[in-house]
Amino acid sequence: MKRLSLLSFILVSIMFLASSNSYSQSGNKVAPFRITLCNGSVFKAEDLPLDKPIIIIYFSPDCEECQKMTEGLLKMMNDFKKASIAMVTYMPIEKVKPFVVRYSLNMYPNMYVGTEGSSFIVRYYYNITTFPFIALFNKNGDMVKSYYKNENLDDLSNRLNNL
Repeated sequence: MKRLSLLSFILVSIMFLASSNSYSQSGNKVAPFRITLCNGSVFKAEDLPLDKPIIIIYFSPDCEECQKMTEGLLKMMNDFKKASIAMVTYMPIEKVKPFVVRYSLNMYPNMYVGTEGSSFIVRYYYNITTFPFIALFNKNGDMVKSYYKNENLDDLSNRLNNL
């Protein structure tokens, strides 16, 4: 009986270490997110168009820096047309809808704005502690650069154009 308990403990430990190791290394790829869009539909990472660079923005609709970043992004939207942009928050959809309306984000066919709710998959995947968080990925889903807080959108645009 003791052998079985020890064997079970070892197996569980190995499985935990293997999964936590792959999880910690996975932050360099596009997170396997599922977000609820304002129209109630679910949008998943695998729904992103293939062979396009990807920008993931983790934000809060109530965050002043996120609002400023969104305003700056929209002023430069021509620079970001070649990328798919997923804006993800944990806030309820009732908070997301006014944000989408305020910035007319539904006008941009390459933008997907929604909530991951309390799953926090994206938040934990990239170990996000500040808003906004921005990550740029090449068309293969490999992270090129990540930005924390309100960093330079010009740098993001330049890196995107070099992909």
